Amino acid sequence: MECTVNWIPASGMGFVAETGSGHLLAMDGAPDGGGRNLAPRPMETVLAGTAGCTAYDVVLILKRGRQDVSGCQVKVTSERAAVDPKVFTRIHMHFVVTGKELAEAAVARAIQLSHEKYCSASIMLGKTADISTSFEIVPT
Repeated sequence: MECTVNWIPASGMGFVAETGSGHLLAMDGAPDGGGRNLAPRPMETVLAGTAGCTAYDVVLILKRGRQDVSGCQVKVTSERAAVDPKVFTRIHMHFVVTGKELAEAAVARAIQLSHEKYCSASIMLGKTADISTSFEIVPT
């Protein structure tokens, strides 16, 4: 994997990343740090990427387990250290999984497998943060 990030000086503290797969991702800083609040903060993108990584795993594991999953939402809350480096210290991920006759044990197992084996992002963040999860199933 690779990524190139360019600062856009006219924006204040705006940056544009071009991923190795050719996609663009804008990031910006808070106004108190010279940004204009026009895009997510870099650390917000880390959190969003982590939620996307685990949601991907959960959906894939459920589909492979022949579960009739039709939706997966991850609501993430976090806390960061008060001093630099302001690493994440706590992260909670609440999964809302939608589907027809989803087995509670299958959803719990998919989340556990993601966080213990497959999700590189949450495993990395787990080195500094206490990561917890919860879930609910919404039948369709």
